[in-house]
Amino acid sequence: MLDIDYLNEKNIEKNEELFTESDLEYPDIIEDGEYLLDENGNRVGTKGDRNAKVIMDKILKEGCWDKNPRTHYIDGSKAYTLSLNNKVNWTYDLSKKESPILTLRPIAVKSGIKEIFWIYQDQNTDLNLLKNKYGITWWDSWALKDQNGNNLHTIGSTYGNIIYDYDQIDDLINGLKNNPDGRRHIIDMWQFESFKKPHGLKPCAYSTVWNVRHGRDGIDYLDMKLIQRSSDFMVAGSINQIQYIALQEMIAKCTGYTPGTFTWDVQNIQIYDRHIKNAIEELRRKPIDSKPYLVVDSKESDFYKLKPEDIVLKDYPREKIKEKNPQQHFDLGI
Repeated sequence: MLDIDYLNEKNIEKNEELFTESDLEYPDIIEDGEYLLDENGNRVGTKGDRNAKVIMDKILKEGCWDKNPRTHYIDGSKAYTLSLNNKVNWTYDLSKKESPILTLRPIAVKSGIKEIFWIYQDQNTDLNLLKNKYGITWWDSWALKDQNGNNLHTIGSTYGNIIYDYDQIDDLINGLKNNPDGRRHIIDMWQFESFKKPHGLKPCAYSTVWNVRHGRDGIDYLDMKLIQRSSDFMVAGSINQIQYIALQEMIAKCTGYTPGTFTWDVQNIQIYDRHIKNAIEELRRKPIDSKPYLVVDSKESDFYKLKPEDIVLKDYPREKIKEKNPQQHFDLGI
């Protein structure tokens, strides 16, 4: 049972509408440790659906409020979060088509993958490039401004600029090809010297660790772990995982390995105060019985020649999801 008084603390502080008991009601989660189960005990949905429901339930029951958040909403109100530390370390076997994608609501897979191209292929932080080339504008809230308040249309010395400054993609690809048994194949965007220069938001998903595994089945697999300092789970949890699976698939394609396991390791995972009703709604929803997965559908093996349209999401019933589990609106904490 949820602690309604605790969940209402920030609503009281901000003089916003209080939750009622009926607002916070949702069915018990029936699952087997990997998948959700239907009333007959059959597995339904994706591993991502199961993990999402389990972590939302855990945050609502055990999460703690922050006291003085950096983030705020567009209307200027403080954006409080209910969060947990060290509760997410999920692994998906891509060779078995396991996936973190949700069927509890539509996920903007194509836009998320385009953002990965902007960071790791373009290695850029130019917001005009992101908008004109990929049609993405959600980074605009973190644009740098000059001393007169004019928009500089960049997020500065962070993300793609760090990838470029340290030549991290080329080093990774060459290392995996020439020293597959090495244990130092790491991309790290948390660079203190870079942060001394003007920059927007520091990376949330900041590091990836890559290993080649010589399987007993004779196949060489590329395994990867994504380390994330913070996850706004309702807005970006699923899409961050899918983004980095796309990157893993791309690197596997250009190094000649088979995509293996993907692991998501999150230090602090949170639900914003204005997203609690969104979480309750998704906890009430039934997943769509499907097994979507990503593939690189291209003969191209040059990382820099791959295109967003080469990354294909298979068996994803988007129209059925839109009908049964429609998109939700989320106030953005910036």
